[in-house]
Amino acid sequence: MHASDKLAANLQAVLVDLIDLHVQGKQAHWNILGTNFRDLHLQLDEIVDAAREFADDTAERMRALYAVPDGRSATVAQSSHLDPFPEGEVSTHDAIDLVTLRLYQATGTMRDVHDEVDDEDPTTADLLHGFIERLEQLAWMVSAENRAPRTPLAAATSPATAEASTAS
Repeated sequence: MHASDKLAANLQAVLVDLIDLHVQGKQAHWNILGTNFRDLHLQLDEIVDAAREFADDTAERMRALYAVPDGRSATVAQSSHLDPFPEGEVSTHDAIDLVTLRLYQATGTMRDVHDEVDDEDPTTADLLHGFIERLEQLAWMVSAENRAPRTPLAAATSPATAEASTAS
């Protein structure tokens, strides 16, 4: 099977978001400070590892479909759907919200392209299902750091994160 231009473009959108998620996760990993530093530092490694693995899976799937992935830094910077990560040191509390938002932004892109991907190639859509499942699990786990029992995500996080979690 050869990917259509639309399938290739949809997978490219997923790819750049996953690459950006990986890079932003490392930026957070290196620059967080505060309460529960070690736990969050290790959680960020899990997120980075998942994003890196999923980016590779996406690019290799693209090649299997005779599409050409573009993971160059300029392409990622120009076309990512993720908000840029702030410069400098970030408190662990703020980093949790920032990373959770980016996880939901990445899964949002996957959900946005899913139906078109599924129409053309259900096998590739199955990959997206697995990515969404794991990234949303990681979003839940990292966001739990800032929540208290019986507190909805919307009350414990920024409006942008709460909105992204419901849109995803």
